[in-house]
Amino acid sequence: MILFPNCKINLGLHILHRRDDGFHDLETVFYPLPLEDALEVITAEENIFSHSGLEIPGDAAANLCNKAYSLLKADYPQLPPVHMHLHKHIPIGAGLGGGSADGAFALKLLNIKYNLGIPEEKLEVYAASLGSDCPFFIRNRPCFATGRGEIMEPLELDLSAYSFLLVHPGIHVNTGWAFGQLTPGLPAAGLSEVDWKDVRTWKGVLTNDFEGPVFSEYPAIRNIKEKMYRAGAVYATMSGSGSAVVGIFEKGQWPEAVWEPHYKVFQL
Repeated sequence: MILFPNCKINLGLHILHRRDDGFHDLETVFYPLPLEDALEVITAEENIFSHSGLEIPGDAAANLCNKAYSLLKADYPQLPPVHMHLHKHIPIGAGLGGGSADGAFALKLLNIKYNLGIPEEKLEVYAASLGSDCPFFIRNRPCFATGRGEIMEPLELDLSAYSFLLVHPGIHVNTGWAFGQLTPGLPAAGLSEVDWKDVRTWKGVLTNDFEGPVFSEYPAIRNIKEKMYRAGAVYATMSGSGSAVVGIFEKGQWPEAVWEPHYKVFQL
């Protein structure tokens, strides 16, 4: 059985304050986009995790797909050994939530394939233990998120009339470093005040707190956003703590900008 974990972008991201548990309370809007990995699970004689596509750093045992299996196996001992294969296409360390999507989709895939009957609400609880962004990918619909990102409210936001351009410059922004550059606090305008029905009003209003320190440290990322606006983007923003930048364009209107040869560019 194969599922296709997709990425997300952040539309607005404000870090409100540091919590006693070491995490941060935030507010953001998660929006899914169809840039996808591929995750396959087959029953096996022993547990195997393999991968292809983009290189995945770190120990395979720490991969969120393996952690998802272990979470469910602890509560559902009837789960058999499996061979999971992940084909990685979503850029890593880009603020697109690719790893979180893989872990959440592993939960969903195992639940469906082995008829575990776990409701969506409980899957979100499992996902929250994998990572702050993971519960979103269980729901996988536009939502306003608070807390660590796991408290979600549906948001009526349909951007199907627009095209998206994702550009990843191959820069890895360390999330811990990025949080360390911020002074949490209430924004001048909260996301509840944004006119979500008119994308043309977002520029200068819908902001990402991470852009200031990340753009200062990595001017190439700032340049991508500026180039998107010069090329006619209705709205452009860095996603998450970076380093991918997304531009929203009128449907079918692609910029004639020339990107660096090593940049990953996706038209969605």
